Amino acid sequence: MPGPPLTPRAGIGFDLHRFGGPGRALVLGGVEVPGHPGLEGHSDADVVAHALCDAVLGAAGLGDLGAHFPEDDPRWEGAEGLDLLGRVAALATQAGWSLGNADCTVVLERPRLFPYLAEMARRLSAAAGGPVSVKATRPEGLGPLGQGAGVACLAVALLSPAPR
Repeated sequence: MPGPPLTPRAGIGFDLHRFGGPGRALVLGGVEVPGHPGLEGHSDADVVAHALCDAVLGAAGLGDLGAHFPEDDPRWEGAEGLDLLGRVAALATQAGWSLGNADCTVVLERPRLFPYLAEMARRLSAAAGGPVSVKATRPEGLGPLGQGAGVACLAVALLSPAPR
């Protein structure tokens, strides 16, 4: 298989999950956010890590998260988003890419994430193998997200050819 082109490539990822019932931790960017119900999903439903996975996979031309970790495969039930991100980063590295940087925007009405953003960025950066920034915004009461039904995240990743 030929190596990657000599120009950087960008990828976009998006994920969205609804809030579930009590008894499941809310994990965003690998950080547990106490006091709120977790998100529904086959894995830990970490929308931040999942969106970033899709951004990296897209930039590397490697498909999407579901192609690599299908939700109908019991091996991935309860999988941690940071573990999946580490695996995705390894796939990108094997394909000849390295993460230049990534940026994630979390969209939710509540809880307020400001106290957790720096730790999310630190954990995501470690798992992805490059700098990741994380910010949050509120939908100001608009639509299902604004009514507190769930959490969404949009991520962008820039990959550069890895040194050979």
